[in-house]
Amino acid sequence: MAQIDAFNLSLHYPLTGGADRDINAGREPDSIVTVGRKKYILALRDVTFSIQKGQNIGLVGRNGSGKSTLLRVLGGIYTPTSGQVVSTGKISSLYGMNLGIQPDATGRENIVFRGIIKGWSREELKERIPEIIAFSELGDFIDLPLRTYSDGMRMRLLFAIATCFAPEILLLDEWIGAGDANFQKKAGQRMNDLVDEAGITVVASHNRSLIQNVCELGIWLDKGIMRAYGPIADVYKEMDAHFAKADA
Repeated sequence: MAQIDAFNLSLHYPLTGGADRDINAGREPDSIVTVGRKKYILALRDVTFSIQKGQNIGLVGRNGSGKSTLLRVLGGIYTPTSGQVVSTGKISSLYGMNLGIQPDATGRENIVFRGIIKGWSREELKERIPEIIAFSELGDFIDLPLRTYSDGMRMRLLFAIATCFAPEILLLDEWIGAGDANFQKKAGQRMNDLVDEAGITVVASHNRSLIQNVCELGIWLDKGIMRAYGPIADVYKEMDAHFAKADA
C-alpha cells in the first residue's frame, strides 16, 4: 500500500565561504542563518504531512520555495538535516535521469546500467529491454555509443528507461516532454498512464493548469515553510491572496 509520511522535515545547505562572505553585500535573506562562523540556507523548515494511496499532490510556490528540494528528500536523494520520511511502496523519480549514464557505452548497455541502479532483476531487464528500444524508436542506433546520439535521441532513450515501470509512488519535477512532436504526444500519453496507475503522484510545477488537471490536493511552500496543505483550489486561493497583499 502506497503511503508517504513526513515528520518535521528540515534541510539546511551550508554556504561556501564561511562568515567572511557577505550575501548581496547587504541584508541577508530570511532563509540564511549563521551558526558559529558558518552560514546555512534553510531549504526546508519543519515540514509535516501525510499522503495516502490514491492521492495526487501538487507542490506549488515561487522559485526557491523548496519544491524541488522536498521532492528529492521524498525520493531519498537528499538526507534531511532533521526529521524523517517514512514511505511504503516502490518509488520512481522522474528527475536525475542521467544518473549512471555512460557516453562511451551503447544505448543497450546504458539500459542495463540504469536498470541495475534502479534495482531491476535479470528477468525484468530481459523483459523490458525490447520494450524500451521499441518505445525510444532508436532502431539500430541502440547499439551505437550514446555520445553519437543527438540530444533528442538521448532524451527519448532516457525517457523510455525512466517510464517503463508503473511505480506505486511517482515523483515529478515538472512535466517531462521528449523528442519531436509525434514522440511528445506518445510521451504525454505515457505520463498520463503513469499517473493513472501510480498509487501516489507528487508533482512540483509552476504550470497551474497542469497541477489542477493532475492533482486534487496541494502543498504550498514558501521559503521552505509549508504554508498550506489541502484541496488544490483552496491552496492556490490562499497563496494568491498572500502574494497579492505582499506585492501590493
